[in-house]
Amino acid sequence: MAKLLSYISLAVIITFSLFAFMAYLISNDSVNITKPLTDVIVEVAQLPEDSKVIKTDKVKLEPPAPPEPMPRNVVTIDVASGTHNLSYQSAPISMTGGSTGFKQYQGMNNNEARPIVRVNPKYPIEAMRKGTEGWVQLAFDINEVGKVVNISVIDAQPKRIFDKAARHALRKWKYQAKSVDGAAVYQKGRTVQLDFSMDQQS
Repeated sequence: MAKLLSYISLAVIITFSLFAFMAYLISNDSVNITKPLTDVIVEVAQLPEDSKVIKTDKVKLEPPAPPEPMPRNVVTIDVASGTHNLSYQSAPISMTGGSTGFKQYQGMNNNEARPIVRVNPKYPIEAMRKGTEGWVQLAFDINEVGKVVNISVIDAQPKRIFDKAARHALRKWKYQAKSVDGAAVYQKGRTVQLDFSMDQQS
């Protein structure tokens, strides 16, 4: 019995001590109050005004003048005129044979074929370099629209040097076709000689 009382007394003392200690902690508890921050003043710097933009008028450039076209080595003949004064810048051209002469109109409904466009042959580079001169005789026909067809080489001097250039030039010729009773007709057996001379190239 005495031991039980001693335990009870010890428990009471411990309990009282705990309450006393807790009361001490509560009475000495301090509250830390944070000091309020002072107001922060923010100054906004005013930027300088942008300088005025100076507008300049665009300068319009004049377009360059187009280059003058190179003169073409083409001779056009006025079909209404009775004369045929032709000037050439390269190889001279001579018409040969019985059917190559230029004839005037033989009436309102009949007329012989007349050249209206002639293209001079180009001098072959190899022949020009060697100073070679010569000529080519050609035979050809003229169809109903005035086109030169069926070109063939009759003779040439020297052989095969100027044939290609002569044929190529003659192929570009244009004629006013022969007409009979007002209708264009096919004409055969025309001939022409194309001369190649170095004097004409200088």
